[in-house]
Amino acid sequence: MSEEKKIPYKIYLEENEMPQSWYNVRADMKNKPAPLLNPGTLQPMTAEELGGVFCEELVRQELDNETPYIEIPQEIRDFYKMYRPSPLVRAYCLEEKLQTPAKIYYKFEGNNTSGSHKLNSAIAQAYYAKNQGLKGVTTETGAGQWGTALSMACSYLGLDCKVYMVKVSYEQKPFRREVMRTYGASVVPSPSETTQVGRKILAEHPGTTGSLGCAISEAVEVAVSNPGYRYVLGSVLNQVLLHQSVIGLETKAALDKYNIKPDMIIGCAGGGSNLGGLISPFMGEKLRGEADYQIIAVEPQSCPSFTRGVYAYDFCDTGMVCPLAKMYTLGCDFIPAPNHAGGLRYHGMSPVLSQLYADGLMEARAVPQTAVFEAAEQFARVEGILPAPESSHAIKVAIDEAMKCKETGEEKTIVFGLTGTGYFDMVAYEKFHDGKMDDYIPTDEELARFRAKLPKVG
Repeated sequence: MSEEKKIPYKIYLEENEMPQSWYNVRADMKNKPAPLLNPGTLQPMTAEELGGVFCEELVRQELDNETPYIEIPQEIRDFYKMYRPSPLVRAYCLEEKLQTPAKIYYKFEGNNTSGSHKLNSAIAQAYYAKNQGLKGVTTETGAGQWGTALSMACSYLGLDCKVYMVKVSYEQKPFRREVMRTYGASVVPSPSETTQVGRKILAEHPGTTGSLGCAISEAVEVAVSNPGYRYVLGSVLNQVLLHQSVIGLETKAALDKYNIKPDMIIGCAGGGSNLGGLISPFMGEKLRGEADYQIIAVEPQSCPSFTRGVYAYDFCDTGMVCPLAKMYTLGCDFIPAPNHAGGLRYHGMSPVLSQLYADGLMEARAVPQTAVFEAAEQFARVEGILPAPESSHAIKVAIDEAMKCKETGEEKTIVFGLTGTGYFDMVAYEKFHDGKMDDYIPTDEELARFRAKLPKVG
């Protein structure tokens, strides 16, 4: 066997090699992400103001731009041991099928009940809510991975969990919904008649299939109007990217064990939790001038916040009750077409990733839906894992890059994030196989209408 083949198919860390701290990439950013703004005063949100919505410790993490490493509490590290470390897999079979000289690795985050990376932050946020003595938490979920993860974490810690699920996903993914209910969560299709903001959205957009922006508005309203509850979320904000850095820290440690240096790191991008977590330690090296990597964010053409959005302050939710964030945005009223099958449905992008993208430290690509499912099917048939539609955006570009290496003869090392499995996404796979899936792409005129409603800030 050649020296190359001595690298195992799956690289695992030992228990004592697992990260003891999360990495806060903001500490190494020369240009910090812009602060969240109060929607009433348009002034930076204070800790006291944020504390009315979020847990106290999470507010501290949200506002901390200076501390590079934040210790992971022992209780959370013990919970992580149930499903972490997750494997870094060498895609030998895919390489062979593609006949590419590229070396392809993927970090697989689907080996837990939630079926995705979302549990990494769900248990952290639930832990801090429990420590604060709260009764429960509220949240939104798109495809359902985040809602599933949070319901599992809340069940473990004895917290009530109220989930507002984007209506189109609620209807398309009943089994994901039932997993949440199995873990004790209440699940409501959003927008709904159960909140003031939900009723307002339904009145303005009759028959709407919903969006994450709608569901966020409802979840926040319920949190602030019920004593003993706080709102938590699965993506976008600084605190979530911090918790998800465990993905990148494990990935880098696994690569370092075999002296592997990636040339490019690829991740799907909706709100930014998976991508931000995967790239964090690599981006840290890039920011400090210690190494260089090509970092690629992959988003759907049907919801192209990076590639066709504008970098501006916008509301984080459709109901305009949440703080404003400076991010690449399509406009908080934007609702993706219901035929879009993935969970990458958010109108904006993480302020951290938005700043890094604006500074030219990473690139972004938008891909059509049918091509994403073609890549998903190709990967499933070769590597034996049915990937989530979200992850399949990264798979699509990883395959594209591997084929470029075949043309040029370059032996690049490609790492991508496989955020989870697609076993609850079979309605989407069915539409693809039956030829009922199309590549809806919003027009410039449509996007211009949403951009025209952006708040006037500064």
